[in-house]
Amino acid sequence: MGNCLRKHRRDPNSPVQIPGGSHLSKKINRTVGEGAIPTVSSTSVGERKRERDRSPIQEITHVTSNTDIGAEKPSKKKKRGLRIAGKAAKSSNVEGVNKNDGVFHRYCKYKLHCFCYTDLKEATRKFSRRNLIGQGGFGDVYIGYVTYCSMASAAKPNEGLAVAIKRLRKTGPQGHEQWENEIRFMSKLNHPNIVKLIGYCHDGEHRILVYEYMSKGSLETQLLAEKAPDLDWRTRTNVAIDIAKALDSLHSLGTPVIHRDLKASNVLLDKDFKAKLSDFGLARYGPQGDQECIMTRILGTKGYIAPEYIETGHVTLKTDVYSFGVVLLEILSGSCAVKRYSDGMAGDLAQWAGPYLCNKQQLHRVIDQRLGRNFPTKEAQQFAELTLRCLAAHPKSRPTMTEVVAELKNVQENSSSSGSSSNMNSYRVPIYTSCPPYKILIPRQTACQAH
Repeated sequence: MGNCLRKHRRDPNSPVQIPGGSHLSKKINRTVGEGAIPTVSSTSVGERKRERDRSPIQEITHVTSNTDIGAEKPSKKKKRGLRIAGKAAKSSNVEGVNKNDGVFHRYCKYKLHCFCYTDLKEATRKFSRRNLIGQGGFGDVYIGYVTYCSMASAAKPNEGLAVAIKRLRKTGPQGHEQWENEIRFMSKLNHPNIVKLIGYCHDGEHRILVYEYMSKGSLETQLLAEKAPDLDWRTRTNVAIDIAKALDSLHSLGTPVIHRDLKASNVLLDKDFKAKLSDFGLARYGPQGDQECIMTRILGTKGYIAPEYIETGHVTLKTDVYSFGVVLLEILSGSCAVKRYSDGMAGDLAQWAGPYLCNKQQLHRVIDQRLGRNFPTKEAQQFAELTLRCLAAHPKSRPTMTEVVAELKNVQENSSSSGSSSNMNSYRVPIYTSCPPYKILIPRQTACQAH
């Protein structure tokens, strides 16, 4: 398992010649299009005894191998079949994949690594709880270590590269669909503010994704920390700009992408507190041409979902802008989007904070008390005004992400040019013993399917 073959693009319906004379007749058995990654069915003919235990070879271009295989040169008759880079007869570093892997090369913009389950299990010390660094609706996330050069095998912590390994917990079609969706979108994206997908594992029932490791964890974890000493005002505004740039890049693609699940726990921070957007399991392509919106199932996380999406199921780019507004509010207040109570009800931060965001005299009730007086008053007010615009009830009243990026940069530049001492908070900020309470309640069951 894990033998890997490097192949060029070819006709997916043509037969494949296997080293040693065996053949695989391949046939795409699912329609290629949005929402589906094609899978491959394989039939072995005349396979040698020594090949019996090997996984059928799949069509893929972006995998890494830890096994060398000798290969014969394909005949002219099979030119449209398997083509190995360079002269196949001399190639000793051939790439292959695990059984039932998808034909991901149709979607990938850069090379992904195909990991064997046994290697990832070893890299995480058998998925030890000591290596557990996060949990979400998709699955559990572990820190693991792989070799620097090939990234194809496990390594010791002091000798290898740290990676984040997310293992699918859900069984059934919805979990697998999100796993495929994550690969479909993240393998196309290469942006400094989007977490890099390194590879995947599709081994039997195992569905695993491997990402670059972000040492500071999620924005949510940092904001909810008791003291949050590293999140000063300047760091918070930089994080907001980083997230805005990531969303703007998605919305500005030729075929725009809607993230649909933007929240503080899906924003990760590296050692320098540079923010990167992650988790594209619910992402969808946005409206195209004359379309004003797209219709989808109502999926997401309570407290972050735009009101029009809950009411109608209509999704536009402005749906992400609303979610971004909630994240801005979390950055400003240091509170979570939804506060849960013992009676089963939940308080909505956006609804509670709305009246205070537009009132300069009451804004201190929203601003994180852990900041004390260490923030520029004017900049905080402009930050609050932008947050309020992003949270507008009507989608057309919200700014575009391009406008948001420009405005955040302008606010920060104006603050820097005016000097920090003259621009610091001029009114007394009451110091709370805990996060300010809010109890504008939302029903126990809403029209969304949260995760």
